[in-house]
Amino acid sequence: MTVTETHCPYCALQCGIRLTPEIPRVRLEPAEFPVNRGGLCAKGWTAAELLDHKDRLLTPLVRKDPADRRSPLREATWDEAMERIVAAIRASQQAYGPDSVGAFGGGGLTNEKAYTLGKFVRVALRSASIDYNGRFCMSSAATAANRALGVDRGLPFPLEDLAQARTVLLVGANPADAMPPSMQYLDAGRAEGARHIVVDPRLTATAKGAYRHLQPLPGTDLALANGLLHIAIREGLVDEEYIRDRTTGFDAVRAAVNSYWPGRVERMTGVPEAHLRETVRLLATGKPAMILTARGAEQHSNGTDTAQAYLNLALALGLVGRPYSGYGTITGQGNGQGGREHGQKADQLPGYRRLDDPAARAHVAKVWGVDPDELPRPGKSAYEMLDRLGTDGGVRVLLVLASNIAVSAPHANHVIDRLRALDLLVVSDIFLSETAALADVVLPTAQWAEEEGTMTNLEGRVIRRRRALPPPPEVRTDLRFLKDLADRLGRGEYFTDEPREVFEELRRAGAGGIADYAGITWERVDAEQGVFWPCPSEDHPGTPRLFADGFPTPDGRARFVRVEHRDPHEMPDRHYPYVLTTGRTMQQYQSGNQTRRVAALSVAMPEPRVELHPDLARRHGIADSDMVELRSRRGRAFFRARLNPGIRPDTVFAPFHWGGDNAVNALTDPALDRHSRMPAFKACAVAIARTEEPGGNC
Repeated sequence: MTVTETHCPYCALQCGIRLTPEIPRVRLEPAEFPVNRGGLCAKGWTAAELLDHKDRLLTPLVRKDPADRRSPLREATWDEAMERIVAAIRASQQAYGPDSVGAFGGGGLTNEKAYTLGKFVRVALRSASIDYNGRFCMSSAATAANRALGVDRGLPFPLEDLAQARTVLLVGANPADAMPPSMQYLDAGRAEGARHIVVDPRLTATAKGAYRHLQPLPGTDLALANGLLHIAIREGLVDEEYIRDRTTGFDAVRAAVNSYWPGRVERMTGVPEAHLRETVRLLATGKPAMILTARGAEQHSNGTDTAQAYLNLALALGLVGRPYSGYGTITGQGNGQGGREHGQKADQLPGYRRLDDPAARAHVAKVWGVDPDELPRPGKSAYEMLDRLGTDGGVRVLLVLASNIAVSAPHANHVIDRLRALDLLVVSDIFLSETAALADVVLPTAQWAEEEGTMTNLEGRVIRRRRALPPPPEVRTDLRFLKDLADRLGRGEYFTDEPREVFEELRRAGAGGIADYAGITWERVDAEQGVFWPCPSEDHPGTPRLFADGFPTPDGRARFVRVEHRDPHEMPDRHYPYVLTTGRTMQQYQSGNQTRRVAALSVAMPEPRVELHPDLARRHGIADSDMVELRSRRGRAFFRARLNPGIRPDTVFAPFHWGGDNAVNALTDPALDRHSRMPAFKACAVAIARTEEPGGNC
């Protein structure tokens, strides 16, 4: 039997696994890869069950009546499906212009597919209309890191460095549930006496193992960070030499945090002053130390500024660029890092270049063999594009790859209405997701074990996805779909469906950019168990740890950026008196399109539960396992109750892995961060009530 070394299809750890084809199905085992070291979570152990799942899409599907999206989907040939797509693209662009056709990508696409999708929209469609679901994930932390450090790489050090840190501040992160194999490094640190502080409105599995749990009101993390820096300055704990030699802009930040005295911050956040002081002292004296943020702190209408505040704190304490120290953000999606480096975002070109930079346009256009003036300007961000679907000036024909936006987008009912308003919706997926069920054309795509390519994990380590078995006969890769579509549109000469050829072109297009892959080859990735970018030449060793010798900014210094706390866009009131925050569970992943189909995972977590403090539940006559209705200004959703004394009494928590009556994103606030255009997933105002049976969403 042939054994294939590859990687788990889920989160950004990209744990190493081995696949062995057997009858009746593929056998999956963990591998001794540097990230997981033989560990896997429940999702990883069961990933191979999806390869021959009974719900697998095996042929293209089209509407029986092309003029009626309510008519049933029926099987079709690839030629028929492609003819419908091409006809719609041509009609739309002739009537409404190039930007009326667009694409929505995903953070699970390989680097090759993300690169090709961005190129396809700009070269084959000549459209500005592209963005991806990573806008809903990493954009705030990425924006903050680019401003402060000159580069966005989620973790600027290998995951193994966490075990060496003596103090770790985790803000809005719950890796014990979201990334269980990563906990071995935190556990190893604690075994050697490290102290971990977790900032979260819930007593999560991660918080339970921490030295200290800080429990702020959702939406006040920025005030907390500014308050910590205020204390560090007042108590003489900042690293003045580091600030002088390696940074710029500290005076403005010093002035800004002057008003965040501990008593005020305690009133704003609910975190006791004594715990604020203790946290700062541990970070300043218990070195090496790290500050890690994640979506709990970043998915807000001020998420960029919040990440910036924690970067300011890390710089003031002299952590960034020191051994086993620094600031990082924990990437969520499987290729969340690589997915944002190669051109899926509305404002980016490959290599993390800016689309509005003339030099970047010239470089990439030369690699692509087009005139720089042919490239469109930056388009709308993810939610802004979705909000305008089917309207004058908006996208009329949309291609969706590797994303289930009917579940994952904020204000989901509104987004579903906009998807229904399209002239044509095309979805490429492995299963009939909630988004695919709305489509005019559904295309079956190859799964992770049926394709070749590269991924970039949360450390910036480029790894290889290897094909273990062929896809079913009528199932194609997304690269082949895009190549075929480009051929039919008369632009096929610019594209290939061979992943290795795409990667070689990606290396040239990204050369000299922030995310420089020029020196990374498939052979090196195989031989070295992954290569860390930036890697500008084949004789370069790669860069596991950034910032030791400086920052990739014009003057080589990190930048402090002054930020001020702003209340969440939506505050509780007498009609909606509680704060809803959302997040992950251990057994499910993203929109649940894959994990909800795995029997073992569904048995462990068959339905979503809303977490309520027992005192809050008693006030509303709610007992454990009662049905609860949550209402916001945008809709309602229904959940069984789980009483949890570890959550704040003014806060409720619900997971986001379900759609329909259980769609928490029917409630969430689409208010956008002014810098990153991240929606405010993590704080909106809701009302709660016990109910007997769920009803339809508003």
